[in-house]
Amino acid sequence: MSGRSVLMLPGMMLDARLYAHQLAHLEGEHELTIGDLTRSSSIAELAADVLRDAPPRFALIGLSMGGIVAFEIWRQASERVTHLGLLDTTCYADQPERRELRLEQIARVETGGLREVTASLKPLYLSNRNRSEPRLLQAILDMGLSLGAEVFRRQSLALRDRQDSIETLPTIGCPALVLCGREDQLCPVEWHAMMARVIPHADLVVLAGCGHLSAMEEPEAVTSALKNLLRRSH
Repeated sequence: MSGRSVLMLPGMMLDARLYAHQLAHLEGEHELTIGDLTRSSSIAELAADVLRDAPPRFALIGLSMGGIVAFEIWRQASERVTHLGLLDTTCYADQPERRELRLEQIARVETGGLREVTASLKPLYLSNRNRSEPRLLQAILDMGLSLGAEVFRRQSLALRDRQDSIETLPTIGCPALVLCGREDQLCPVEWHAMMARVIPHADLVVLAGCGHLSAMEEPEAVTSALKNLLRRSH
């Protein structure tokens, strides 16, 4: 099989390091690009940013916020997407209480609290067995601090004001993967099961002992699932 162009979108306040294992084990077979989700403050604008830099046609992988942007990329340019991988993500809009929390977090970050806010979020990202794993915790903190307060503000506003993607699900006609950790506290298994039922050609993978950051917590399993997705014919 000839290699594919693969566009990978990280989650909020995460960067290419999120996909370190996948990049190392897919790049020999495929042409890999990490999309930039730092430049705009709406999901529609972020999708347009990514599309301007993207190959003409590509397999699209997104984790968490990356998956949310992936839905918008499908709406804007479905003809360019050959395969879709949705990892630990949601098709729902923010709930009112979550919208308020985002504004509170922005205010704290804008007064110098980025490290504090990032540290407070870390336990939500990981499974029970990994919640105190220093390597993962440090990597999450390092990515957040390197992106900075302005990116936190932009991404928080984009997520806060996003539309839901429920009506988009049945329009996704390409081979798809819906994957999550069984212990994902932010985007639970039942959301992913619903998405996999509604998307016409989706495979569902649920990883035991894994939380929200599946690409880092269970890197071998995620890489294997992505390889299986990319082998599927369009």
